[in-house]
Amino acid sequence: MDEPIPLLIDTDPGVDDALALLLAFNDPRHRVEALTIAAGNVGLRHTVANALKLVEVCRADVPVYPGCAGPLLHPSRDAAYVHGRDGFGDVGYVPAAGEAGREHAALAILRLSHLHAGRLLLVALGPLTNLALALKLDPTLPQRIARLVVMGGAVTAHGNITPAAEFNVAFDPEAARIVFEGFPRFDLADWEAVLAHGFPHAEAETWLRADSPRARFYEAISRQTRLWSADRRGDHWHSADALAMAWALQPEDALETVERPVAVELAGTHTRGATVVDWQRQDGGADNARILMRYDRPRFHDLIRAALAAGGGPQG
Repeated sequence: MDEPIPLLIDTDPGVDDALALLLAFNDPRHRVEALTIAAGNVGLRHTVANALKLVEVCRADVPVYPGCAGPLLHPSRDAAYVHGRDGFGDVGYVPAAGEAGREHAALAILRLSHLHAGRLLLVALGPLTNLALALKLDPTLPQRIARLVVMGGAVTAHGNITPAAEFNVAFDPEAARIVFEGFPRFDLADWEAVLAHGFPHAEAETWLRADSPRARFYEAISRQTRLWSADRRGDHWHSADALAMAWALQPEDALETVERPVAVELAGTHTRGATVVDWQRQDGGADNARILMRYDRPRFHDLIRAALAAGGGPQG
């Protein structure tokens, strides 16, 4: 078997992030080198604790590095109303026994980019604050990254946190602009692709009944989010980070992508945090983003089902 691809995940767990991490830990073609953690869905204290707990549930030998506790410049609201005050559904899980590393997430990103230069797959599932800071410390970072996959944006401005903006980008638009301008090429799984790849709640419920510690833990922490989703979005549940992770792990299952210039709007009463796609290439900018339009839905569902049914450690 070929040497596993080194995978670095920058994340803000979060129920969506947790499902994406289950997919990553269950993929034999990739080896998760570290989790670098930002504030986003909830505050940094909770996102770090949640990452440590998920690592424990999955019996994964993966270090967790805390990063930025807020956006680069301006305060932003979190998504506790969706994920719970602690980000994991407020189920009162027993805290993980493991501890976070002392290295800052931005420094860990840079170190691992050197250690795995030319091979590292970097997947960003939350606000891009840690990655932007790493870029400011070392603008040559993109030269060492084999592929960057970002979950963020709304490519026709159908936002989920404002009318025009998606949460991850809107949480720290300055960071998103730094990353979008600093990386000459990246893959973008946006919120509108997520809406096109929902799965029926009834089907998800059957996946969550798998007899495994991972499924039991995830069923508990996602319950509040699933109830919120059923009330607000109807019959289908949407897991943004899981879709981005599926595309990162199995890019061959993307059925349609398009390449276009994408920029981040920093100003405007109604448009701050919006991702602006130059669909007609009117401004002459380079195509910096490959945008996911369609992914193989049965394969996506298979990955989720397999990840939930996989083995793991005892839950607290």
